[in-house]
Amino acid sequence: MAERPRHLLGIGEPEDLFECIERGIDLFDCVAPTRFARHGVLYTQQGKLNITNAAHRADPGPVEPDCACYACANFSRAYLRHLLLANELLAYTLLSIHNLHLIVNLVKSIRTALECGDYLEFKHHWLGRYGL
Repeated sequence: MAERPRHLLGIGEPEDLFECIERGIDLFDCVAPTRFARHGVLYTQQGKLNITNAAHRADPGPVEPDCACYACANFSRAYLRHLLLANELLAYTLLSIHNLHLIVNLVKSIRTALECGDYLEFKHHWLGRYGL
């Protein structure tokens, strides 16, 4: 049985990934990144960001400057906020793309840190920046 992958449903928060990986979980499946996106909440490396806040009304920058996802590369916070508040379906797609991009790249980085033997340092650095 040990050679089979271990799959856990309902884990999609960045901070939870670290704990589950430490406990031997190999695969995750959760609606959290897309559910949060539908409500205007974006994962960033500095913590969650609510795009509906008035502070983003005229913000010309991307959700995260160093993010390579399609949403960050092509749309401003102000425009994403506008789409969401106008109930444009494109908003849900773009915000989901960003959240899923962050999760996928976080897991890739965790895998690299494990392979290099730097996991604990990476975990403390990432979670510290995330606000935990």
